[in-house]
Order: sequence, then structure tokens, then C-alpha cells
Amino acid sequence: MALKKSVSELVAAAEARIERLTPEQARQLLEDPDVRFVDIRDVRELKREGTVPGALHAPRGMLEFWVDPDSPYHKADFASGQRFVLFCALGHRSALATAQLMDMGFGPVCDIEGGFEAWRGAGGKIEEKS
Repeated sequence: MALKKSVSELVAAAEARIERLTPEQARQLLEDPDVRFVDIRDVRELKREGTVPGALHAPRGMLEFWVDPDSPYHKADFASGQRFVLFCALGHRSALATAQLMDMGFGPVCDIEGGFEAWRGAGGKIEEKS
């Protein structure tokens, strides 16, 4: 069976229409009280690699449900009015998630280009998770 679109095409389309921060730009926002970092990686990734200090963990599979105020799974963290900076391991899942949240009318939202790997490579602070 041939797919109509590959995951690479989906990610490229998302990246073309969302705001993407370089790791350096994201690092400048770490202490900003109007910005909330959101780690959408699997909990095993967080435990293995750590996360951005103070980041909210919102697993990719629950993100849209946690954002939607009409969902029984809604999390008040997403009603704060802050700017949300999403990230995953390499920036692919977060690009797709950012585009999906924009489609829902949620924002302001953006992601980190290159994800947590790029954050770490740029000397970004890391918090251990147990």
C-alpha cells in the first residue's frame, strides 16, 4: 500500500507554516515568566535524558486533549495565556504537534528547531527526571 503522504512530507509541511525557534532563541526565553516549555516526548525519554528545566510534560498522545478546554482531560496549565514552546527529541513530533495546535486555534505556540538534541547541543540547561 502506498501512502498519500510520507511522514517526511507531513513534517516539512508543518515546519513551513509554524514558528520555529533556534535553540539559542529558546534559551533566551527560559527565564521568561510569560513562556512555558512543553516536553511532548515519552516519559521514558525524559527519565533517560532529562528535560528543559521547568518544562511541562505533555505526552504527544494526550496533548490535544489537555489543551482543549471542553475536553474532560483539559489541563489548566494550557489556559495560562503563556506562549508555549514545544519540543521533542529531534523537532519532528513537536513540529506536527505545533501545527495541530495552531489548527485548533491554540496559541501562541511554537517549537524548537532540532528539538531536545539541539537544545542540549547548544548548551541548554538540563533537569534530571526520576
